[in-house]
Amino acid sequence: MTLYDQHPTVLRYRSKGLTISNSRTPKVDAAWLKKTCMELGADDVGFVDLADEALDDQRELILSAFPNARSLIAFVHKMGRENLRSPARSPANLEFHQTTDEVNEISHKIAAALEERGIGAFYAAAGFPMEMDHWGIGRTWIISHKPISVAAGLGRIGIHRNVIHPIFGNFIVLGTVVIDAEISDYGHPIDYNPCLECKLCVAACPTGAIGPDGSFNFSACSTHNYREFMGGFVDWVETLADSHDGKQYRAMVKDSETVSIWQSLSYGPNYKAAYCIGVCPAGEDVIGPFLDDREGYVKKVLRPFTNKVETIYVVPGSDAESYVRKQFPHKPLRLVGNGFRPRSAKAFLQMLPVVFQKGQSKGLDATFHFIFKGEEVFQGTVVIRDQKIQVMLGLEAEPTLRIEADSAAWLRFLRKEQSILTAILTRKIRIRGPIDCLLAFGRCFPTKR
Repeated sequence: MTLYDQHPTVLRYRSKGLTISNSRTPKVDAAWLKKTCMELGADDVGFVDLADEALDDQRELILSAFPNARSLIAFVHKMGRENLRSPARSPANLEFHQTTDEVNEISHKIAAALEERGIGAFYAAAGFPMEMDHWGIGRTWIISHKPISVAAGLGRIGIHRNVIHPIFGNFIVLGTVVIDAEISDYGHPIDYNPCLECKLCVAACPTGAIGPDGSFNFSACSTHNYREFMGGFVDWVETLADSHDGKQYRAMVKDSETVSIWQSLSYGPNYKAAYCIGVCPAGEDVIGPFLDDREGYVKKVLRPFTNKVETIYVVPGSDAESYVRKQFPHKPLRLVGNGFRPRSAKAFLQMLPVVFQKGQSKGLDATFHFIFKGEEVFQGTVVIRDQKIQVMLGLEAEPTLRIEADSAAWLRFLRKEQSILTAILTRKIRIRGPIDCLLAFGRCFPTKR
């Protein structure tokens, strides 16, 4: 007899004739599951096996959060199109927040309904990453909804990097529920991309983050659109902390920006743009006005965004700064930092492709070897050629420039807590190769001056 055999809960459980079973939960019927999810608010649903190769880069993280995971339910919930097409930010952000809250509620309801049937279910936030202890070292979210929704057959990713549903277009918010059971039928990616490649998102983007060639400048998008999220907030706090008094602070930050930060803290962070979603005509329910009158569509939907006089946040020396000055001279610029500050030397290398500015790398053809010692011991190779970057672990090819550094000293240099000259003089950082090459490397990754 165990210590708790006579506990009232144990006695009542056993009186019901229930037994503990180690057998796997039977397969869940896909048709029933989809119907249940739709009744609880989802507008379309698909299913993915955890073993699907599309999840190779996030399977380990999902299992660390929910060890019994076996299948994923992907669903979409529609947003109101006209709110997102408004050049005013408050209607668009209201729709983003409202729909995201609804997706979290739908996820909660699905998980609760499945648990009542003895199926374990887990869900993560629909938006707004919450694993902030990982900031600066890795992913701050548990689940990447986009590749899951694509694998489930709910759409494809357009050149603006948003998922486009074949019917609803990109006016959707994605949700994912992970369960501990197999599903009788899994989805597959649709056989075409709803993206029209009309390039309206390219024209609408105020920072030039979406390239007409399909390239994407994450740093440009994040610095402006997510100014009141994460990295932008870090930069604002440091600006506040570095100000000697109110007068100096006001010289750097307008009152309107300060109250906008307050508004985001009070009511939820606001996106500064997301015009790429607003102008997208893809999807059967959306495409009609674009096909009927393309010129009228451009005038009505695109021009209010491009003509709007608004502050654009850019990192000084970035491709975005050059783009805005040339393409949107009527939009005032605000030179800021992006808050991307790695907490480890390894994270520094991993972050390089994210903050790489291909326009600033024009004419550069070089291989860089990084050899870190001290608290972190590892080696990496960075190749910049033809305005593209490749980062590899280990040392590859003959280097144009070799950087050998104490990892802690390198991080102090990146945080501007120590000059590289001091680190070189104290032999914490050693450089072999042309110094011009190091300067060219730095221009590819501009930071706030």
